[in-house]
Amino acid sequence: MRDLGQIIKAYDIRGTYPDQLDEDLARSAGAAFVRVLGAAGRPVVVGHDMRPSSPSLVAAFTEGAISQGADVVLIGLASTDGLYFASGRLDAPGAMFTASHNPAEYNGIKLCRPGAAPVGQQTGLAEIRGLIETGIPPYDGPVGSVTERDLMSEYADHLKHLVDLTGSRHLTVAVDAGNGMGGFTAPVVLAGLPLTVLPMYFELDGTFPNHEANPIDPANLVDLQAKVRASGADLGLAFDGDADRCFVVDERGEIVSPSTLTALIAARELARVPGATVIHNLITSRSVPQVILENGGIPVRTRVGHSFIKQVMADTGAVFGGEHSGHFYFADFWRADSGMLAALHVMAALGESPEGTTLSSLLAPYVRYVESGEINSTVADAAERTRAVERAYTGIDGITLDHLDGLTVSAQHWWFNLRASNTEPLLRLNVEAGDVEQLELIRDRVLTLVRGTSDDLVLQGESA
Repeated sequence: MRDLGQIIKAYDIRGTYPDQLDEDLARSAGAAFVRVLGAAGRPVVVGHDMRPSSPSLVAAFTEGAISQGADVVLIGLASTDGLYFASGRLDAPGAMFTASHNPAEYNGIKLCRPGAAPVGQQTGLAEIRGLIETGIPPYDGPVGSVTERDLMSEYADHLKHLVDLTGSRHLTVAVDAGNGMGGFTAPVVLAGLPLTVLPMYFELDGTFPNHEANPIDPANLVDLQAKVRASGADLGLAFDGDADRCFVVDERGEIVSPSTLTALIAARELARVPGATVIHNLITSRSVPQVILENGGIPVRTRVGHSFIKQVMADTGAVFGGEHSGHFYFADFWRADSGMLAALHVMAALGESPEGTTLSSLLAPYVRYVESGEINSTVADAAERTRAVERAYTGIDGITLDHLDGLTVSAQHWWFNLRASNTEPLLRLNVEAGDVEQLELIRDRVLTLVRGTSDDLVLQGESA
């Protein structure tokens, strides 16, 4: 039997097709999902991305789900936030077939409870894995039904209701869909708005012939940057494969940090809901909680990952949440993440500004620190290397350490976080400082500890 531990991750099921994830496993997953959620006799909404393996996996999952009495509602091609919309609108559990930004040979299943509530290891995935491994018990009720429903126009209308651009000044926007689902949703959502859209790679193609649909890697933004500069566009948007994440390029072709976008959207949401709570993960810039406080909000720091963000949003009643990875969560979108909704906020903020205002000048007040971005190191023993870094920084005046998610070391003018990958022998380092010189100093010293073998590095220059 295949090792399910390799493909049932913290937040989803994901692996290469067909050797890790195939139709038999999808069928079992559909049956187990219905049993764990008690969804017999209830609708389960299912959508999929443009990957060649998605339709057959959806068909198998549907077989498993109806065999356990669920009524499957097929919404067809969809972005992941389109599936979340369907789950929220229909108050039904959902399954989205996508491997997001992963290469073409991958596919996966993102699962949610009614109202787009996440299904992770602590909220159902472990039980689903257990049922798949031990076998799904026979179901003696009636087999469920299968219907099809097109929710695209309702999804687009809902987003445009949440962020109104009708009074915006006209903008020119380059949009790179990376041959992913953004090419399916953007034409519908952006239709009728005061925009000139310059489409890039809108053709749905799960082989990703132009570049990986992974905008967190700067190499995949090069084409968009060139398009913005050559066309004189006001901004550029880049979506990942399932379009639940959005990255932004300003009018100069410079990449905008997701932390900066988090601060901008937080300020907008706090203007709408004064005094509200806003969530940010611990890798977002220090500028984010500062902006939240300056705008009368309550910042709450959390671990990385959508399950944690959504749970804390539910617990605190937060209006918005943002992550360094380009995920943005909205209370009025069932606390789910939506790259398109974040994009609408950015365009609305620029469109509401005086004529001649550029995106870079609009965002300048939110850019206060220098960020390293995520730096990965392959290590033999992630825990041992993390302990070496912790020992090096323990007991230094003005420096604090915490373990909310990995190791975070903080001083007055800088901080860094070191986290182990859940699936690979990697340590992920993020550093932020007040200037480039300080950032490079901290980065290089931590990487020496991470990638070297000495625990005796003398730390100099890391003044708090």
